[in-house]
Amino acid sequence: MRTASIALFLAVLFGAPSQAQLGLPSLLPLPGAVIDRTTGAIGTTLDGATGQIGRQLEQVRLDRIDRLLSSNRGTIERDINGAPARRGELLMLDPAPDVLTRLNQAGFELVEQRLLAGLEMTVTRFNIPKGMSLANAQQLATRLAPDSEVTADQLHFASGSLAKTALPRMGLPAVAAISEPVGFIDGAPGGATPVAAIQPFAIGTASANNHASAVASLLFRAGVQRIYAADVYGGDPAGGGAFAITRALDWLVRQKVRVVSVSLVGPANPVLARAIAAARACGTTIIAAVGNDGPAAPPAYPASYVGVLAVTGVDGRNRALIEAGRALHLDYAAPGADMLAADAVGRLVRVRGTSFATPLVAARAAAALQSRGAPTIVSILDREARDLGKRGPDTTFGRGLLCHECKIKH
Repeated sequence: MRTASIALFLAVLFGAPSQAQLGLPSLLPLPGAVIDRTTGAIGTTLDGATGQIGRQLEQVRLDRIDRLLSSNRGTIERDINGAPARRGELLMLDPAPDVLTRLNQAGFELVEQRLLAGLEMTVTRFNIPKGMSLANAQQLATRLAPDSEVTADQLHFASGSLAKTALPRMGLPAVAAISEPVGFIDGAPGGATPVAAIQPFAIGTASANNHASAVASLLFRAGVQRIYAADVYGGDPAGGGAFAITRALDWLVRQKVRVVSVSLVGPANPVLARAIAAARACGTTIIAAVGNDGPAAPPAYPASYVGVLAVTGVDGRNRALIEAGRALHLDYAAPGADMLAADAVGRLVRVRGTSFATPLVAARAAAALQSRGAPTIVSILDREARDLGKRGPDTTFGRGLLCHECKIKH
């Protein structure tokens, strides 16, 4: 495989970010690729080309983040770890009164202390000192509050996208009803798919989002009758932050939603990690995508948090998506390509990405919860899962394929 062919493939694979979301358009075949029909692994006629693809996928990810930062200098900057985050703000867990005093004296401005009653946690939000970079402010705040968790409000991005060409508008076929509600954290869905409630958690006016609309339509197609949508993007270029996702999770817990689908990826964040753990302690099952930045990318969160069901995607021949990212663990695979979903105005379009595998697993988790109760969800899913690849659990498909029959084909 020539470098030019790889570059062409990657150029087709990744599009420019839309607001704060980085996604994937429909894929062209990979020139010169040899695909293992059992595992879906990619090989080539030249040694080292697979690793080269992984490295270039990682470079594409970094380049997209650079473009995002360059286009939104007023709202987004890098945190102490180099991750994109909301400009000028820090989050903190459990600061003591004397810590608040020290921070105030150093020029930090207390914005709010938000009690999240459903999660039984409080998040403190600060503006950083004027003229100071976010990274430097985070370093200073950590030094002033060594016993508190200090973090930037890091951004999370969509892990899939829709093709630009739509098919004629048509209704989605009905399937067996799942009465157990499912929540999803994303943007705002369009009106083509019925939802029980939409709650905004972002700055700016909410508008229908194609990615969120596709996720909602797949939940509905898989049988979910009560869908709760938490919009963490709205019209905010710095949407998808850890604080917004944490508040969204708190809302879903208070709505008694026990299954939550998250088709977003970002870095590890202590505030969101605490929220995930608190939601799980309340009996909430969280399903999350591993992302589409390839195996060389950092582990995706929230998929990598302990107890979250991490989901990858397969194509129409049950081959692993070559662009699928990774998590610190992998639970299941589900269809993530060669299928259709509804966009914001209700047109059926081709979708690809682990984003779209995730709601299908969430639907099966809701069906399991409805039929047997929370303690047996994973055991029920394990019995449903179709083993792919190497016998038993593996790092390509997890414990097997779920919901293969849920997808809308071309």
